Amino acid sequence: MSPIKGSVRRSQLITTYGIGALIPIQDESFMIAGIERWPPAEPDLHEPRLERQLGVTGFRLPPASENASDIPIVRFPRWYSCPKCRKLANYRDLVGSFDQNTCTRCNRVLVPSRFVVVCPKGHIEDFPYSRWVHEGKPSPSDDHDLYLEARGRTASLSDIVVSCSCGAKRSMFGVFESGAFRGIASCQGRRPWLRESDSECGTFIRALQRGASNVWFGVTPSAISIPPWSEGAFQLLNQYWTILKAIPESAIEETIETLGIANRDYSVEDLVAAVRERKGLESGDSFEPASDEEFRRQEFEALSKGNSESSGGQFVAHPEEVPAALGPWIDSVMLVTRLREVRALSGFTRLYPYGGPVEVAALADPAPGWLPGIEVKGEGVFIRFAEDAVAGWEQRDSVVERAASLDERFRARAEEWGRPVDRKITPRLLLAHTAAHALINQLSLDAGYPVASLRERLYVFDDAVGILVYTASTDSAGSMGGLVTQGRSENFEQMLVDAVARSMWCSADPVCAEATPHGADSLNLAACHACALLPETSCELQNSLLDRVLLIGTDHDPECGFLRGIVSAPQPA
Repeated sequence: MSPIKGSVRRSQLITTYGIGALIPIQDESFMIAGIERWPPAEPDLHEPRLERQLGVTGFRLPPASENASDIPIVRFPRWYSCPKCRKLANYRDLVGSFDQNTCTRCNRVLVPSRFVVVCPKGHIEDFPYSRWVHEGKPSPSDDHDLYLEARGRTASLSDIVVSCSCGAKRSMFGVFESGAFRGIASCQGRRPWLRESDSECGTFIRALQRGASNVWFGVTPSAISIPPWSEGAFQLLNQYWTILKAIPESAIEETIETLGIANRDYSVEDLVAAVRERKGLESGDSFEPASDEEFRRQEFEALSKGNSESSGGQFVAHPEEVPAALGPWIDSVMLVTRLREVRALSGFTRLYPYGGPVEVAALADPAPGWLPGIEVKGEGVFIRFAEDAVAGWEQRDSVVERAASLDERFRARAEEWGRPVDRKITPRLLLAHTAAHALINQLSLDAGYPVASLRERLYVFDDAVGILVYTASTDSAGSMGGLVTQGRSENFEQMLVDAVARSMWCSADPVCAEATPHGADSLNLAACHACALLPETSCELQNSLLDRVLLIGTDHDPECGFLRGIVSAPQPA
């Protein structure tokens, strides 16, 4: 049995340390292995809409124990160095046994390579130190030894020097430049998290620091459980559905009795009716949305309609009276007192987030038919904007002009990356996104939640706009009632007024308010870390497509701000 190296939270194996990601454990570095190496087991988490969208039979919760066989890992990077003798080599050449992490010469704890190289197809491998120091010349004979010296005079890369026993020497200066490996090395198709690598890739490689954030970006689609899939009877049937969906009509009742799944809440007759209803739904066209927009539309309609308390149901939402003063801007407010979201890890990218000029790497080879996933149960507040007001506001010339500048940049980026343009950047999208960020910041103050435990979900269509702010944490901050309390009529008006008022000022004004497209890929206008940006776990769009001015306007053009009329205060120039 392999020794236990460490432990992480379940949610981290989806969002931070997923398959293919590097995880530091004490003085060593490892990579989470592919799911084909996980212990055999059936999916224990289900969400029918998300399963159909991703083409899987279910999801598996990452284990929560410290059993040594839970989540397999592989050592990566494989190259280490000794801080005393400075020897730089493959790990197996530096240690006496694999359960130790000390140099056989000096008995000092080894240090994993600070640098790795990746390619846009998701491959990753050890930094090619030998080819770097010899500047791409044919590999020297095996008796050459490499050494790594950090001179310590400055913090620059020029003070990190790789030398060879043959006399070759080269600093790491320039290693992060885009063409640093031209004529020196190319991608070899390595996939350490899987049992087999691709054939030699040959794509250009980029050097990154081992702990850099762009070494791994998880692709984590999610879905909110909505009726009828959120109802208790449907939830009870989920783990048996692979059996029940194949059972003929005449044998459904007998099968349910044999499985013994009826309980005090749901009789055999209730479950038979649920099986028939689910079969009918799954055979209909509405079960498989034609697009991501339709997938979101189903949730939007469920949130707009609401759902009363029911036994075992995972979705409860009821309307709250909208304060009269907010009527011109807000059409409805729904208090979501019970909510379940399922998030899956479907792949990952390197160098750029999903949607960039990169490919999504596989979690397994071959795919086992399921994906890792977690569920979040919490609460939220859903706000639907007044469509007539939005439709009139978005026709203003200044509003159209601001949105067009970001849409032009978005299309230019897609063309530059060779990606299809999957959306149009409209004023209503910028409004909904910026308003969601303002609400999250304000709710964090009023309700006492950490900002990182709140999350946005945007619903932007040609005929409707809504935002859902909900708890996104699987720990004790998941559902404490604070969001629902702030969404009640007696608190909501002041909360929204405060959120807009806080958006009127930024410590970086007037620079922030007057900014041209900037930020990541130049996809933000009036937004910065001092006012509108959130932790990356809270934002759907990687903190891009934000513009505070479309929320609050300016002194020169107050009507440009959709929510300007909610408050009365001096504006940024």
